Amino acid sequence: MSKPTAASVAPERFDALIIGAGQAGPSLAGRLSAGGMTVAIIERHLVGGTCVNTGCKPTKTLVASAQAVRTAQRGAEYGFSTGEVRVDMAAVAARANKVILDSRSGNEDWLTGMANVDLIRGHARFESADTVVVEGRRLTAPRIFINVGGRANVPEMPGLYDVPWMTNTGIVGLDILPRHLIVVGGSYIGLEFAQMYRRFGAEVTVVERGDRLIGREDPDVSQAVREILEAEGVTVRTGANCIGFAPTQEGVSVSVDCAEGPPASVGSHVLLAIGRRPNTDDLGLDAAAIATDARGYITVDDQLRTSVEGVWALGDCNGRGAFTHTAYNDFEIVAANLLDGEDRRVSQRLPGYALYIDPPLGRVGMTDAEALNSGRRLLFSKRPMTRVGRAVEKGETQGFMKVVADADTRRILGAAILGVGGDEAIHGILDMMSADQTIEALRWAVPIHPTVAEVIPTLLAELA
Repeated sequence: MSKPTAASVAPERFDALIIGAGQAGPSLAGRLSAGGMTVAIIERHLVGGTCVNTGCKPTKTLVASAQAVRTAQRGAEYGFSTGEVRVDMAAVAARANKVILDSRSGNEDWLTGMANVDLIRGHARFESADTVVVEGRRLTAPRIFINVGGRANVPEMPGLYDVPWMTNTGIVGLDILPRHLIVVGGSYIGLEFAQMYRRFGAEVTVVERGDRLIGREDPDVSQAVREILEAEGVTVRTGANCIGFAPTQEGVSVSVDCAEGPPASVGSHVLLAIGRRPNTDDLGLDAAAIATDARGYITVDDQLRTSVEGVWALGDCNGRGAFTHTAYNDFEIVAANLLDGEDRRVSQRLPGYALYIDPPLGRVGMTDAEALNSGRRLLFSKRPMTRVGRAVEKGETQGFMKVVADADTRRILGAAILGVGGDEAIHGILDMMSADQTIEALRWAVPIHPTVAEVIPTLLAELA
């Protein structure tokens, strides 16, 4: 007797299917379950997605370890001595791994404890617009939510597959110290790893194809970040217009062909940090007629609905945000619209994010360049961290804070705080923008002293 095929198996019916257990999926499962729906949430790899397993949780844990090392090395500046600082990379990696495992198991316990929710392990592929196949099982529902996330982009480059290399997935588990880490890609992920491994004791070179680091930022931010990294001994090679790889006795040779400096760098380890791509290429989206763009991101409208009725896409796979907080907000939008009778939209979301080098960069809204291109009458204000009392007291005076506002509406358009506490202080501006308040709304606030955020009213008062 022949084994039944997936097509011949009767479908299991649910009120909702969620493909992927990243940031949006489990929270949505909880809301749908609380609303009385039966839910199947399907995960083919690790519950928690990128943030828990290879992104925010482990990387920020590693950043914290690297910051502690740096503080110990600067002990004399603060009036104490620690002697030689030795880094135990196995212990550093074990600390990060514990954070991963604790968070993942917490997510798994949460999901398996939900009423009317089945956590199904396996790879889901669409059979039609309302049915998916998972390990021989057919699951069907009138509502399907795709939350499959993304992965490191690995573009074609000469000689790449002749040498060993890592992406963020591999390097978070590295328990040895590279002699010389070459980071290919001078953007957010690459720069965080570059600084942390330099602080751990590795020689580090950053290779960036563009003419400056983090090219989406304003030039003054890019330059200040470069100076922060170079001051700690990170070598930065921008304008790398001919990146290629070749094995050598010393490790890996990375050709850069920059205008200045040697034409190649030789390192022991290579990290590829060249953007992200969505995990949508093996879901069988064509079988459901779900549209994607040229880069593979699922096309969604302002309420995260795909081209197919009854199917939504949330998180990194929809191209409408590349952060944990935007993925979570996708869940909030969908849940509010489906369950609470609201009319929430992605376009209501303010763009905000942080770069977790030390000191961090907190960003919200438009860059100066974007504001200038908008044609508005503008007001600008900028203050170096050397004029922020809290930064001086902490001995952390690198960077600056700046804001741009509309001269006619008196609304803030964007801000950047590159400096100690910048990832936290930026929320004073983000919240004010979210509340649609004028720059005068903070004029009579009485902020706590001494903090970085206390300077925000002064920064706004200096707009000109």
